[in-house]
Amino acid sequence: MADMNKVGKRIRKYREQLGLSQEELAVNSGLKLDSIVAYEEGTSYPPIGSLIRLSRALGQRVGTFTDDQFVPDPIVTKVGGRQATASADGHHGHYQYFPLGQGKTDRHMEPMFIKVGVEENPEMSVHEGEEFIIVVSGKILFRYGKEEHILEPGDSAYYNSVVPHYVGAYGGPAEIYAVLYTPM
Repeated sequence: MADMNKVGKRIRKYREQLGLSQEELAVNSGLKLDSIVAYEEGTSYPPIGSLIRLSRALGQRVGTFTDDQFVPDPIVTKVGGRQATASADGHHGHYQYFPLGQGKTDRHMEPMFIKVGVEENPEMSVHEGEEFIIVVSGKILFRYGKEEHILEPGDSAYYNSVVPHYVGAYGGPAEIYAVLYTPM
């Protein structure tokens, strides 16, 4: 597992460069102060919706928080070479992220493979952009506004992420591919 605190250190770095307090970042991102503190301390990893909100509030790409080095095109990731950047546990459920575009510093999308665990208290996410997911294994509970769908392997969803949405495992662990687009 990658260094979970790497993301927290980068959040703190960009927050401090902007001269923002943790309280101001919480207000600007729409996240709870205790979440910002936990992310920066490395005791919790932000789920993708929170990471998108933080990137917008800090004026950075989502990948800025997870990338380690530049890689020239094309970016090829072999299934055996995937590396998790971190996991999100606790009140946000359990997600393990495997970025598939790391190193492409000029990218406009965030492709990733995600292992999704069952969540006790699912929370809807809202942020700018679009998302595309396709289920690889298990079942996914997909909520979009007031709609609810159970997605199975091979099923996909493409949606506007400004509409409240939730993507979580249904009945047991699941795996998905996701591509996120967030305008800068």
